[in-house]
Amino acid sequence: MATGDDSSSSGLNLEGVDDVEDFVWGNQGDSESMSLGRFSHLYDLMDMGNKAFRENRFEEAVNCFSRAHNIKPDDPIILNNRCSAYLRICQFLKNRPPSASEHRPLNGLDPTIHAGLALKDAEHFMNIRSQSATPYILKANALILLERFEQARDVIISGLHVDASSNALRNLERITSNLFGRRVHGRPARTDDFDCTLCLKLLYEPITTPCGHTFCRSCLFQSMDRGNRCPLCRTVLFISPRTCAISVTLNSIIERNFPQEYAERKLEHESLTNMGPDLLPLFVMDVVLPCQKLHLNIFEARYRLMVRRIMEGNRRMGMVILDSTTGSVADYACEVEITDCEPLPDGRFFLEVESRRRFHILRNWDQDGYRVAEVEWVQDFSPPEGSKEKHDLQQTTNKVAAYARSWIKVAQQAAQRDQSRLMELHRAEGLMPSTSDPESFSFWLASLTNQRPQERLALLRLRDTKERLRRGYFYMKAEEE
Repeated sequence: MATGDDSSSSGLNLEGVDDVEDFVWGNQGDSESMSLGRFSHLYDLMDMGNKAFRENRFEEAVNCFSRAHNIKPDDPIILNNRCSAYLRICQFLKNRPPSASEHRPLNGLDPTIHAGLALKDAEHFMNIRSQSATPYILKANALILLERFEQARDVIISGLHVDASSNALRNLERITSNLFGRRVHGRPARTDDFDCTLCLKLLYEPITTPCGHTFCRSCLFQSMDRGNRCPLCRTVLFISPRTCAISVTLNSIIERNFPQEYAERKLEHESLTNMGPDLLPLFVMDVVLPCQKLHLNIFEARYRLMVRRIMEGNRRMGMVILDSTTGSVADYACEVEITDCEPLPDGRFFLEVESRRRFHILRNWDQDGYRVAEVEWVQDFSPPEGSKEKHDLQQTTNKVAAYARSWIKVAQQAAQRDQSRLMELHRAEGLMPSTSDPESFSFWLASLTNQRPQERLALLRLRDTKERLRRGYFYMKAEEE
């Protein structure tokens, strides 16, 4: 790309990248570590690249410098020169008037990409020569071209600590002050035009519907859980969270112009998707024991909202049952992890989950229609290592494991005509934990047979591993008879 005088036209000017550095033949310390022919080729590439740069053939210069970089990746002169060429290409593209494309269109050239490549080279150069002002000049220019003025100003200040007499850095400091000040004063006024009409807060992850209305992503799909129509004009919408992208340009404008309020909205959103280690959303359905795998069909609006939030976070929730004696959720439940989630066209979710840990519910409350709980993670009382009780527990686990393996084989043979039961047994066999973890093994053992919810709830409350093994063994014996 030959630019002629276009790169120096009125518009955005660069500082300190008017020329490139010559690659001196006799002054390269690494010349002894490579053959004369290879070093000669490197020298020729740099010479051709410098000549192309000085004749404003910047793409050709980048090509030569890149080939030289492949030969000697950590050379500061190569990084400096290639970075300068990237910056000049970006400057040319930014300053090029739109009317020029009518006569000479340029395909596949993006100033942002070239500025990003220049930034990468400048950072590499800075790691090698941190006590030189040049890499700071190059990095500041790249950040200005990327319109990251605050970061550019920080780099310039760091560079002035290295070389306070650098005219290029002082000029860049003045440029960034003017540009940053202009951006601050040029921000649009905060009006309700940037608010979501559903939550009445600043738009976060905005989505514009085909009918032209814009909402927060979470607000829109929460509304669509109750019907696939636009909340404002009631137009039928054929969109889903999986296929609908946020309005990137509008989101960037909001983030750039209202950074503090945007950060607050982001924090609010993250608090709903990443609740913390001791907080869990609850799916009220049934009692689940650890070491189980099951499938769920999520169709209620409140739980569809909950699943979307979980999938943006750690993919975990609690499964709990309503206690018939109190009318509220039971005090013990089990954490499950979503291992597979299939969104369906009608808004439902088909989930595959695996149960993990049990917990005690300290308190629970309603949040957007579903329950959230503060929990305490629970483990069995374990005998001390090396004690007789520990040895007896391991012996019991090994004996019950041997019986469980033979019990499964017999059950599989008996279920040859019942494919669903046979698949259930194969799945349970694949989830069998090691006998070196008696607690997990005891829960797996109890999950092999079907018990009433209250019996499973009692197993969750139980903190005696040996007693749970005994009950699991009793359940298998009873089913065998």
